[in-house]
Order: sequence, then structure tokens, then C-alpha cells
Amino acid sequence: MKPYKNISSSKKVQVRNMFNSISKEYDFLNKIMTFGNDAVWRKKIYSIAKESSPEIILDIATGTADIALELSNIKNVKIIGIDISEKMLKIGDNKILKRNLSSRIQLQKGDAENIDYPENYFDIVTIGFGVRNFENLTIGLKETYRVLKKTGKLIILETSVPNNTILKLFYKILSRTFIPTIGYLLSKDRTAYGYLQESAEKFPCGKKFLSILEQAGFKNTRLQVLMLGATSIYIAEK
Repeated sequence: MKPYKNISSSKKVQVRNMFNSISKEYDFLNKIMTFGNDAVWRKKIYSIAKESSPEIILDIATGTADIALELSNIKNVKIIGIDISEKMLKIGDNKILKRNLSSRIQLQKGDAENIDYPENYFDIVTIGFGVRNFENLTIGLKETYRVLKKTGKLIILETSVPNNTILKLFYKILSRTFIPTIGYLLSKDRTAYGYLQESAEKFPCGKKFLSILEQAGFKNTRLQVLMLGATSIYIAEK
């Protein structure tokens, strides 16, 4: 699905324009919509990544670089962050400069479906709330597989829908009212938050996504369920 249903441009162009339009308020609204759990989830990604003692990490859909900044706590690691939104990257660059981390984190405009790096290059690839925005999920995951080293690991943080019937009902009521309302009150692009809510519900989460990862070539796929099933961390190996 596309963010702006009445516009004929590609999903990729629409997603870029959408994130450019909400870049200034994105970090603030993300904290509200995740009830402050976004920081906890980033620490979980850090803990999983640290186990592999990586030297170089690619953070896809890096946005304002919060995951990249968390990963910089790994000793001697270098992080490349790519995103299609120039304005999100600009905010991320400012954060990196303030923390004097420019020698360890580099942000670049880049496309997850056409990564400008050779095969077997990265120890780890991370993606935070980004895969559901891929124009072509299969191509994006295969590109991720291509640039990972033979012993590399993929870590994905993404929204999901609880399996429990009661929790699922509560989740849908909350997400269909709370997220659009927050977007309506605090964002100049109200359509964006409607898309973010709807795309979260339609994303093939849980075991379905593990199967998609395996079809893309990954092995030892597993997931960690967070926030009663409203969010998940997926881990896969090349």
C-alpha cells in the first residue's frame, strides 16, 4: 500500500516525501506512539548486535539515526546508515555531530532495494520500523542478504499484531484511534499517520515474516515478541 492513495507516484517516492514532511516531529511522536518503549527496543537491538562483536554495521532506513547512535556503544564498531529521506538524514547528522561521532557513524542517502555496497561487506544489518515501507519487500530482503557477510546477522524491529484475540481487539481499537489522533493534532501531514497505522496492521508479521525471511535465503530465523505482541524483533542469519 502507498501513503497517498490518490497520487500516482511510486510508493518509494511517496514514502520519501512522507518522511521528509514529518521529519521535524518524528522523534517526538515516535516516543508518544511507542509509549516511550522505543529507547528500550533500541537497547535490545544493541544487545543482540553486540554478541557478534561486529566491526561494521549497516542500518537501513536509519531515519534520524537513533538506532545507529545506540549501536555506536559497541566498541570499535563503524556504522553506515542509509535512508531515502534527506530531511530525516539531516536531523540524524546533527545528532551525530553533537555527540562527536562523525568518525564512527556515516549517514548516506540510499535505497534498501539497491544498496551501494559489495557482497559480503557487513557483519550486521539492522532495520528499525523500515521493512514495511519497502516498495518491494522481497528485493529489499535479498539485497540485505547480499551485502551481509557469510556469518552475518540481520536484526529487524517492526510493528506486529498480537495473536491473542482480546489483545488483538484492544490493539486495533487503540491503533485506529490513538495514532491517527496524535497525527491529526501534532503533525502537519495527517495522512502519514493514517498510513503508518494501516501499514502496521497489513504487514505480514510473526511466523509469516519469518517464512518470508527464509524464502529470501536467511536461516536460523527467530523472533522476540515485545509490548504484548504489538512489536517484534526478528533475527536471522545468512
